[in-house]
Amino acid sequence: MTERYFAALAAVVLVASLAGAAVAATEDSSGERRVEGWSPDVPDVHDVEEPAGDGVATVGDREFDSVQAAVDAAEPGETIVLEGRFDERVTVDTPGVTLEAVERDAAVIDGGEEGTVVEVVADDVTVEGVWIRNSGYDKNVDDSGVLVNGSSATLSELRLTEIAFGIWIGSVDDVTVEDSRIAGREDVQTVQRGNGIHLWETTDAELRNNSITTVRDGIYYQWAEGIHAAENAMWDMRYGVHYMYSNDNVLEGNVAFDNDVGYALMVSYDLTMRGNVAVNNDGTSGHGILLKDVEDSEIVGNELVGNDNGLYVYNAQDNRLTDNLLLENAVGVHITAGSSGELVTGNSFLGNDEAAFAETTSQTSWNGTERGNYWADARTVDLDEDGIGDTRYRPAGAVERLTHEHPQAAVFAESPAFDAVRLAESSFPVVESPGIVDQRPLAEPPHDNWRDYYADHDH
Repeated sequence: MTERYFAALAAVVLVASLAGAAVAATEDSSGERRVEGWSPDVPDVHDVEEPAGDGVATVGDREFDSVQAAVDAAEPGETIVLEGRFDERVTVDTPGVTLEAVERDAAVIDGGEEGTVVEVVADDVTVEGVWIRNSGYDKNVDDSGVLVNGSSATLSELRLTEIAFGIWIGSVDDVTVEDSRIAGREDVQTVQRGNGIHLWETTDAELRNNSITTVRDGIYYQWAEGIHAAENAMWDMRYGVHYMYSNDNVLEGNVAFDNDVGYALMVSYDLTMRGNVAVNNDGTSGHGILLKDVEDSEIVGNELVGNDNGLYVYNAQDNRLTDNLLLENAVGVHITAGSSGELVTGNSFLGNDEAAFAETTSQTSWNGTERGNYWADARTVDLDEDGIGDTRYRPAGAVERLTHEHPQAAVFAESPAFDAVRLAESSFPVVESPGIVDQRPLAEPPHDNWRDYYADHDH
C-alpha cells in the first residue's frame, strides 16, 4: 500500500508540473461545437402560396365577406368555411363553432400589425387549416396570432407568421395544438420576440407535431401543469422549451436544434423528459438540457449531441438521469451548485471533449445500481464478460478538474502522467480526490444509434 501511495503521489506531482507548463505555453484552441451535416426533417414554415381572391366565409348556405360577421351569425356547433384573404381581427365568442379553411392555407387572416389576430373566448372552439399572420408587436399586452381564453379549444394545421406570440393559452383547460407551423419576425431581435406557444396557468394541454422557429422561446410554461408535448420541433431561438414553476409535465419525442439552449427546465418538479433530441445548441449558454432547481424528475432516453453542455445540472435534487446518449458535446454532463441525489445509469458518453464535470468538494458515486454508464475513454476491462467493468472509473477526477479549470492543460490529456493519475484513482481507493466515480462502468455502449449522426459525413 505504501508503494502504491507514493506512486500515485508521484503521478499527481508530475501532472501538476506538466499542467503548469501547458498553462504557460498553450492557448485554448477549442473550436465551435457542431455536428456538421446533421439536420432533422422539418418543414419550411414560409413555403406557402398567397391565397387568391377576396375572402369568403360560408356558414351553411350563407356567405359573408368577413370572418367576424360569419362568427356572429353562426349558431353553437356550426362550421364556418373560409377561403381567400381577410384583413381583420376576429373574436370567437360562440361556443362549439369551427373555423376551417376549405383546404390547408387556402384562407389567410391578416391582422394588419395590430393587436391579436384571432381571440378565442368561447369554449369548445376549433380553428383548422387557416394561415394567421401580422399580429401587433406589443408583448406587454400579449399580441398574438391566436389568443385562447376558452377551454377545450383545438388548433390544428395552422400557419402563424409575422407574429409577436404565436399562440397564447390563458388560464383554461384541455387545449390541443397540433400539426401547426409557427414563425416569428426575423427582423426583430430574439429577446424582443414573443414565444411560439405560451402556456399561462394552463392545465392538461396537448401539444403535438408542431414546428416552431424564429421566436424567443419555442414552448414556454408558466405555472402550467399536466401538459403533454410530443413530436414538436424547435430551432433558431433562445430556448426550445422553457419551464418556470410548472410541475407534472411530459416532454416526449421532441427535437430542439440550433438554439442557445434546447430545453431549459427551471424551478419545477415531477417532470418527465423521454426520447427527446437536443443537437447543436451552442449559443451563449449552450446547453442541450438545463436542469435548474428541478426535483424528482426523470430525464430518460434522450439524445444530447454537439452541444456545449449536453446536460447542465444546477441545484437540482433527486433526479433520475438514465439511458441518455451524450455524443460530441464539449462537456457531457456538468453538475454544479449543490446538486445531489441523482441516479445516473445506462448513459453512453461518446466523443465528448470532457465526459463529465462536477463542481464539488466531495466524491460523488452516481450509480446506485448494478449497472453504471458507458465511457468511451474508460478503457474498460471485462474479464468475466458480464458487461460490467472489473474496476471503477473516474470520469471526473483530478485530471478532469485540472483540464476543465485550465483548458491549456488538455495538450497532456493522453500523456503517461495523466494516465497514471487516472489509473491510481480507478485502482487505489487511497487516491480519493473530489469528483465523480462510476463503480460499475459498462463494457459496451447501450446505444447503437450514435452512428446516425454521422450519416452525412465522415468522422
